[in-house]
Amino acid sequence: MRVIDEDGKQIGVFSVSEALRVARESGYDLVEVAPNAVPPVCRVMDLGKYKYQMSKKHSARKTSDVKEIKIRPQITDHDLQLKIKNIRRFLDDGDKAKVTMFFRGREIVRPEIGMKLFAKILETLTGKFSIEQQPKLEGKSITMVLAPSSK
Repeated sequence: MRVIDEDGKQIGVFSVSEALRVARESGYDLVEVAPNAVPPVCRVMDLGKYKYQMSKKHSARKTSDVKEIKIRPQITDHDLQLKIKNIRRFLDDGDKAKVTMFFRGREIVRPEIGMKLFAKILETLTGKFSIEQQPKLEGKSITMVLAPSSK
């Protein structure tokens, strides 16, 4: 079997017992990296340290949350700017932003007012983002999902 040290340099080709002896002498573990290779490849490394580093690497991943912003068709300009500022903050933090507009009573008769408002939001919103779900009328609400652009 081919034996490699921690830096990736080949030590040599040894039998299993000789490879284990080399690993023990260096104070490390013998870990089989490529069992299907001919000859199989093993690495001399500290297995505990490697597992710890792998667990830290996987735990460091941040899951993106979906933050929801609720608006109404009769929203004032100042309130709309505040909502846009919050959307921008969510996207900058790496979270998705779901914008939901609710219609009450007879407001649902004019959904084009809501679509214009969504167009205004997209026009005003700066920064890099992608539209994950276009504005879509579902029952008495219009929803749109924005995602931060991949870095």
